[in-house]
Amino acid sequence: MAAFRPLGEAVRANLNNGDVVAFEGFTHLIPHAAAHEAIRQRFTDLTLVRMTPDIIYDQMIGMGMARKLIFSYAGNPGVGLLRRFRDSVENGWPHSVELEEHSHAAMANAYEAGAAGLPCAIFRGYLGAELAKVNKNIKGITCPFTGEELAAVPALRPDVTFIHAQKADRKGNVLIEGITGIQKEAVLAAKRAVVTVEEKVGELDTHPNACVLPHWTLDAVCVVPGGAHPSYASGYYARDNAAYLDWDRIAADRDGFLAWMKTNVLGSSPKAFAGRVADLRGKA
Repeated sequence: MAAFRPLGEAVRANLNNGDVVAFEGFTHLIPHAAAHEAIRQRFTDLTLVRMTPDIIYDQMIGMGMARKLIFSYAGNPGVGLLRRFRDSVENGWPHSVELEEHSHAAMANAYEAGAAGLPCAIFRGYLGAELAKVNKNIKGITCPFTGEELAAVPALRPDVTFIHAQKADRKGNVLIEGITGIQKEAVLAAKRAVVTVEEKVGELDTHPNACVLPHWTLDAVCVVPGGAHPSYASGYYARDNAAYLDWDRIAADRDGFLAWMKTNVLGSSPKAFAGRVADLRGKA
């Protein structure tokens, strides 16, 4: 059952060195504050799972936290490549990471299989593709009923999933609105789940297009206004496109990257995110 906790405490209680961890959010509601807290606490040897690794995984890779990535797309959305990711793959700095690359369809189905308690996901996909040549976890399977050749991948069951959402009520039930991506499935597939939210309210104003995660599916809820910045939170603030453009320059140089991280992440705190909300509100 979810308990309201400060972010630092929630991360410390639920994330461990060597864990398989998902920080999920599909362009929208990316849990930047939670990722930054994990960076401040200096976790290592992590297997990072995410459908679309972008800035937060670039930062975690550059800080030497990642042992392996399970992913289906990696890039700085609307800008280009991830420079710390590429430096790790091409030059082994700060160390090399193991890669397990999938399609979006495979990742989504693998999360759903994990949420359902199944050992693998079976779906139509990868026919004619060569990704299986570099990913041993992509298998072919024959349908016992029709004889159709299908694809199979292992279910995703993270040790812990972190997501960001708009609201939590007093009981810890969480409301997600807008583009939900795979957040629900990533939470239900995980052994432990932590959600940061923009605000705590008395009751959730739900509607047919909303997603509600019951409090008993969560381990901790943290009220962190602005916790998705520089991605956006529908109804609260817009995407900070300038931050994504700036990241391409910041991440290009190892020393510049480390200096920025020292000032803006290691020397920061969750309270720093709250200070950005006043400027961001009204731009959604």
